[in-house]
Amino acid sequence: MKPDAAVNRRVVLAARPRGSPTPRDFRLDEAAVPTPAEGQVLLRTLYLSLDPYMRQVMDEIPPVYAPSVPLGDPMAGGTVNRVVASRHPRFRAGDLVLGRAGWQDYALSDGQDLVPLGALTQPSLALGVLGMPAFTAYVGLLDIGRPQRGETVVVAAASGGVGAVVGQLARLKGARVVGIAGGADKCRYAVEELGFDVCLDRRDPRLAEHLAAACPNGIDIYFENVGGAVFEAVLPLLNVGARVPVCGLISHYNEETPPAGPNLLPGVMTAVLQKRITVQGLVILDHYADRFDAFFRDMGEWVAAGQVKLREDVVDGLENAPTALIGLLQGRNFGKLVVRVADV
Repeated sequence: MKPDAAVNRRVVLAARPRGSPTPRDFRLDEAAVPTPAEGQVLLRTLYLSLDPYMRQVMDEIPPVYAPSVPLGDPMAGGTVNRVVASRHPRFRAGDLVLGRAGWQDYALSDGQDLVPLGALTQPSLALGVLGMPAFTAYVGLLDIGRPQRGETVVVAAASGGVGAVVGQLARLKGARVVGIAGGADKCRYAVEELGFDVCLDRRDPRLAEHLAAACPNGIDIYFENVGGAVFEAVLPLLNVGARVPVCGLISHYNEETPPAGPNLLPGVMTAVLQKRITVQGLVILDHYADRFDAFFRDMGEWVAAGQVKLREDVVDGLENAPTALIGLLQGRNFGKLVVRVADV
């Protein structure tokens, strides 16, 4: 579908999901392209980032990651944009910027949420290995996990936008890295391409047994972004003084009621107490002011040197974003998921 320059296509939230999102929860509509007022810029969306937190903002929740999306409004999301018209002193038409234009072709901004990208050769990297997912990995692992040489680090969703970077940073710090991913292809990629020491298939009914064999000296850091059965397999293996950065719980996002089965909380809290485990939540929006510059500098150097890389899973067309997000929540993506909305 070729966009019309006179029309702003928008994917809006049509209904709040009951459990897993469906295509009926989204609607593609059209509006007039807005005109910038004094102090504003008009942005053209080039790339849209799709991330697990988007499932949460489809519900009516407190504004933790981002405010809930009102019904009828465009879905929220990070974007790479081209400035097409400017009435702002800091930006000119043609500038490439990182923004939060959401799921639409065009958006207005007052410039406060924009980061200039200069002449970035591959602009979509600003949504992945040079953007929010890798920044989450950087702060979560280095500031909360504090890996030491020889320690064992376990990370779930090991081929995804956050997990893949966590594993590579842990290796740079001299740790032993065990990944958990969905399927043999993703596990092979984590070991052969990303340098993980071991990667296990989360779908294997013997996951807990294989994880114990892969971590004979226990687990010092578990980077939590999945929850569910993976965390249950990890918990008994956590060492005294283990650190658990928590940036997401994707396995629970579609639940409408608590999962059936025994109450695991007493066992979890007993382990936290007896093993002196540090569990710390991470909302990356809290850290842009004081850590983003260091991240962007360090990650830029590691990427340029080939020490950190991140596979992209690119979907073409704004109209295909709903299906792609549904697939992401089901683990069908392979790498950092982005939507190519328009040509650079």
